[in-house]
Amino acid sequence: MSETAAPQAGSPALRLHSARGRWVVAATVLGSGMAALDATVVGIALPAIGRDFHASVASLQWVVDAYTLTLAGLLLLGGTLGDSYGRRKMFGVGIVWFAVASLLCGLAPTVGVLIAARALQGVGGALLTPASLAILQASFAQEDRSAAIGAWSGLGGVAIAIGPFLGGWLISAVSWRLVFFINLPIAVAVLAINSRHVPETRAPGPVPRLDIRGAACISGALAGITYGLIAASTYGWSSTQVLVPLILGAVLLGLFIMVEAREPQPMLPLGVFKSRQFTAANAVTFIVYAALGGLLFLVPVVLQVAHGYSPLEAGAALLPVTFIMLLLSSRSGALAARIGPRLQMSVGPLVLAVSFLLFIRIGGSGDYLTAVLPAVLVFGLGVAIMVAPLTATALAAAPADHAGIASAVNNDVARVGGLIAVAVLPALAGISGDSYLHPAVLGADFKTAALISAAVCAAGGVLAALTIRNPAPATCAQTTPQEFTCSLEAPPLRNLEPTVATEAGK
Repeated sequence: MSETAAPQAGSPALRLHSARGRWVVAATVLGSGMAALDATVVGIALPAIGRDFHASVASLQWVVDAYTLTLAGLLLLGGTLGDSYGRRKMFGVGIVWFAVASLLCGLAPTVGVLIAARALQGVGGALLTPASLAILQASFAQEDRSAAIGAWSGLGGVAIAIGPFLGGWLISAVSWRLVFFINLPIAVAVLAINSRHVPETRAPGPVPRLDIRGAACISGALAGITYGLIAASTYGWSSTQVLVPLILGAVLLGLFIMVEAREPQPMLPLGVFKSRQFTAANAVTFIVYAALGGLLFLVPVVLQVAHGYSPLEAGAALLPVTFIMLLLSSRSGALAARIGPRLQMSVGPLVLAVSFLLFIRIGGSGDYLTAVLPAVLVFGLGVAIMVAPLTATALAAAPADHAGIASAVNNDVARVGGLIAVAVLPALAGISGDSYLHPAVLGADFKTAALISAAVCAAGGVLAALTIRNPAPATCAQTTPQEFTCSLEAPPLRNLEPTVATEAGK
């Protein structure tokens, strides 16, 4: 039987201890890690990009949001493409696409070209991100699947931890452009492993019709809303340049809901929102991740501009968060499995809100130990308390046959929350034009941004306390560690039935 047929019925599934199994894990870790590392490092590179291109705050917002917009708009469609036409194939296409877009980012002569190339990167990310985890779920034997996904999650965390150091060093030593060029050798290595070792899998049955109308509507809606919010800082909230794209985005969002309600095979089955617990968990996700995304967009810039940190120092400043997550996330998930998620989903955002208030101090004077580290430590604790229960609740609240799409929705909701926050928070805080290059002005405006983020995050905790319900003890006990580690990176798969595992995985 050919190599691509390995996961088909009647053939042995991969084992983690086998050489081929380790190669498959390596490919998925490197592929998804490439995208995660890029997202981490770009935030640190923003001041250098702004100085090189004499860019405004709005342009820097688009450098971040152009990627998130196309990623969020096409992520569900990317998962469907992988399920339908082959996960290894879509993973490879995504890697090539992401690498070519990275090359364009590194060569960009203007900030406009960089923004366009970042949007293309998001398309590649929408193909490779769902496929990376789907390959593991579809290729490994049932008894090794959790371990493979755990290895993927842990090694991916290491990549994220290394990212700030590597990116900061490249920016300081050479140029921000190397942040994008570093993806090219990684992509070559991933493609070599993918073609030689990764088996091809796809969902059984006929290839479904792609929901192109739905993808176009949600992408257009996000683009219109994001453009309007970013333009508000330049033109004012009542201007035509702001109101027209906002209204157009709202209309397209309504059309998206209508299309999905009528589509025989929608990319987003609206029936998953019939669960109040699922809807509530995603509402909390949107609010909390909006607060996180908006503030973390500004923190690396403030550290470099207001505090005089180098890119390497700014990248390392948040590193304790990674260690706290690695130390406490599994314990937090286990606790939620015993007592239910409501307490942690309520307390976690409140702890994060406290950390945002502590972050206010980085807009002024003070060294790392007194001004930055306390906020970082409390922030890491809040994230560790909240993330695992939040994600597990969103997954557990959906019907079993929609577990894959539930994970993808939770992923997309988090990204959209960050997308909108990056667009609107600087305007609300008064950060516009080139004010981010003036330390005193940026420091004062950042305090306003931190207060807004703290209030939003606290509102998420209150919403969780009012809407999240603990399941029965037996149901809690059935929650598996696997659900805690894959959280917001899980792909939109159509089936999770054990009978499909030998051919298409979860």
